[in-house]
Amino acid sequence: MASSSGNDDDLTIPRAAINKMIKETLPNVRVANDARELVVNCCTEFIHLISSEANEICNKSEKKTISPEHVIQALESLGFGSYINEVKEVLQECKTVALKRRKASSRLENLGIPEEELLRQQQELFAQVSE
Repeated sequence: MASSSGNDDDLTIPRAAINKMIKETLPNVRVANDARELVVNCCTEFIHLISSEANEICNKSEKKTISPEHVIQALESLGFGSYINEVKEVLQECKTVALKRRKASSRLENLGIPEEELLRQQQELFAQVSE
């Protein structure tokens, strides 16, 4: 498990993210700092465990990139099969968001107007609004 000293700090989840999750999950509960630190360490260890197992599964299937399927197999093999349905739902949500972003990006590219011209037009609009 990663300790909170030296280079191991780079291997933990940002505390602000954990604090936000705790606050959203338990809005009316006070959580001691050492309990928050324990949650950070547990999350870090869980991610390390799953990613290591997914990496082994990936290597056994002679792939070079860990895919979502490898992560799902890792969850199953480590006894976290009860999480798989929720993981698949979140994966689908992520794919949907990514697809929407790509479509929005390609719409901008398909306008046929150079980025410099778009920026000039944007600045012009800002100037009109500030008048």
